[in-house]
Amino acid sequence: MVTYAVEALDAVVLRGGPLRDTYDLMSPFVWREGDTYRILVRGVPWPLGQADPTGVIAGGQGRDGLSFDMQDRLAITPGPDPQDAGGCEDPTVLVLPDGRYLIYYTGVDAGRTQGSMILGEGTSLDALVKSRLMLTAPPGEGNIKEATLAQTASGDWRLFYEYAAQGASRIGMAGGPGPEGPWTVLPDPFGIREDSWDNWHLSTGPMTMIDGQDPVMFYNGATNDARWRIGWISFDPNFTRVTGRGIEPMLVPPPATHRDSTDIAFAASTVLEGDEIALYYSLEDRVLRRAMVRRYA
Repeated sequence: MVTYAVEALDAVVLRGGPLRDTYDLMSPFVWREGDTYRILVRGVPWPLGQADPTGVIAGGQGRDGLSFDMQDRLAITPGPDPQDAGGCEDPTVLVLPDGRYLIYYTGVDAGRTQGSMILGEGTSLDALVKSRLMLTAPPGEGNIKEATLAQTASGDWRLFYEYAAQGASRIGMAGGPGPEGPWTVLPDPFGIREDSWDNWHLSTGPMTMIDGQDPVMFYNGATNDARWRIGWISFDPNFTRVTGRGIEPMLVPPPATHRDSTDIAFAASTVLEGDEIALYYSLEDRVLRRAMVRRYA
């Protein structure tokens, strides 16, 4: 039976840049280009004022996967269009063969009532251009966010995302011919488990694809009181069925460092490191961490 276990935990450090000590940090999307590690991360002003954005996105790079020198300017900022005037959240990066970056991120509208999926692109992280609105919520649902992209064995693509319905978060899935869509909404890939740690909320996490193994998503799940933990679920190569799912959460946050801290561990991205998986996540919606994960069969 396949399972995934955490072997080591490390802090992720950002040096310099516009976020510094006045922002909470979350949604660390890390990827590797040769010997360089790159990061896009969401910063939330702390304390959050009534007129503050729900997020801005900053970029940086490093050599060891744990410390990053941040760019002086923000990579993505709110507005001027109304669909992201309230904030920019949850970056997901795809590097195309021609060197372009595709950046899926959550745009929060000016009234902070709706989140939608927006695409940015560019040839460098300090020259990104907002391209177009990719996915919005249908009637009765809301807050399309937390994009995860994966290519099927047949060559087409899947876009996984979090959405809100009936007072809870769920994971949706869309299909398209390429990473830029157009996207057609498909049935949800999996649901909650009534008697488990993920019995109320679900949110997308990073998908790890290794040749000869089923694709695995390190997803986020929570109870009704929003105690978020990180688990795993695997799929067949065309994402038509679930092939495995962890019984217990793989990663549980330690005791909170402050009385007002949230009880949250939330997965954002993965990087392959030999026979281990480096899983980047946030704790308490405040600090960044990396877990080294090993697959056992």
